[in-house]
Amino acid sequence: MTESSNPKPSSSEAAEAAEAATSAGAVEATTSAATAETAGSAETAEAAEATANAGGAEAAEAAEAADEAKAGAGAEPRRAPSRRALLGWGGAGLALGAAAAGGTAAALRVGSDASPSASTGDAVPFHGAHQAGIATPVQDRLHFASFDVTTTDRAALVKLLQEWTAAAAAMTAGHEVGAGAISANEELPPDDTGEALGLKPSRLTLTFGVGPGLFEKDGKDRFGLKARRPQALIDLPAFPGDNLDAARSGGDLCVQACADDPQVAVHAIRNLARIGMGRVAIRWSQLGFGKTSSTTPDAQTPRNMMGFKDGTRNIAGDDTARLDKHVWVGQKDGPDWMVGGSYLVARRIRMHIETWDRTSLAEQEDVFGRDKSEGAPVGKQREHDEPLLKAMKPDAHVRLAHPDSNNGVTILRRGYSFTDGTDGLGRLDAGLFFIAYQRDVRDGFVPLQTSLSRHDALNEYIQHVGSAVFAVPPGVRDKGDWWGKALFV
Repeated sequence: MTESSNPKPSSSEAAEAAEAATSAGAVEATTSAATAETAGSAETAEAAEATANAGGAEAAEAAEAADEAKAGAGAEPRRAPSRRALLGWGGAGLALGAAAAGGTAAALRVGSDASPSASTGDAVPFHGAHQAGIATPVQDRLHFASFDVTTTDRAALVKLLQEWTAAAAAMTAGHEVGAGAISANEELPPDDTGEALGLKPSRLTLTFGVGPGLFEKDGKDRFGLKARRPQALIDLPAFPGDNLDAARSGGDLCVQACADDPQVAVHAIRNLARIGMGRVAIRWSQLGFGKTSSTTPDAQTPRNMMGFKDGTRNIAGDDTARLDKHVWVGQKDGPDWMVGGSYLVARRIRMHIETWDRTSLAEQEDVFGRDKSEGAPVGKQREHDEPLLKAMKPDAHVRLAHPDSNNGVTILRRGYSFTDGTDGLGRLDAGLFFIAYQRDVRDGFVPLQTSLSRHDALNEYIQHVGSAVFAVPPGVRDKGDWWGKALFV
């Protein structure tokens, strides 16, 4: 193509390119620059490259330059980028420390696997019949925290749950906690920790659960709740191959924070932990990036750290029939305070990344029972095609995990990838933080994991190192309701 085929861009075109580069992440901006330069639009490429290389204040200056250019062309100037946009590649990643590298990897996914998420500015309703964060479309980031209750005062615990509920309702709506991060009295600590100031709700959901230890611990009925423990809230049995770390297992309470912005999720857990000081203490927590499951019908299933799609047949968030059958506790299940709730199993699954990376592609595909490129079951063309189980190896993961191999056992998955640095021997401490919701743990996770732990070919490359189970009460109905109210009242 000759130069005459590439007319010099107008000032408005250059402004639009700069604006697009400012709004996008650094990778997208660099790509825009390269594309424009290839096409001969030198000024457009330079504008995009300048924004790609900018950070913080420089990015804001690029936006202002775009405003001036658009004003010169008679266009309406754009609003300055939000602090959240500026933090997307900088401050938010730094706030997560070791998890930043993993978060960047998730953000860099390209191709057909990358499905656009809902607007990160949206707020998910907090009140409802069921808690948000279960059937809700899966967000990009996770901060999961398990708490030990340190107080022995039942009234103090109830007060905490009421305070937590009020704070959760505020944060999921994008508001500050209490009087906010800027106190009227500078001599007192502010009610909100402040790191989410200027950030949008990012589809934040906070999901609350209670563990077995809340009902009885060390043989003591601590809060008069022993008789109210659901029969489905069992202590999980030991499965073959488990190597559980007690410091990463169990807990009296849990909060699952999911959001499209990691800083929003971390801010939520941090505020709840601060509010609970003296009454609860974090037992363990887990940051997650790169959702590995989807509750959105027909969406591309995200890939796990092994590069495969798993959980393709997950329950859709709008499939009320399957949710009622497999996820929500029914009237006849008992106890009454759990009707409309669910049961959560969390498992920290370490992947032997280095071993997996030296395994042939053919063996990797045999282990999962899917091809790596499309995620299609053996002998099929597309990932959502009905699998032919008999065409797979007898120990293939998909074959063993399929409901048809487990008397119809079905769970709702909400897993996330994690990477927590190295283990001191140069090996990645990385894998899958597996989260599953079900109507009854005894009919869901336990029989499924019993089968997988004994026969799954994937066991050569993974190990379960953390575990917890929680009863997740129904949703908070209105402003007079609070997390766990039906359990205590």
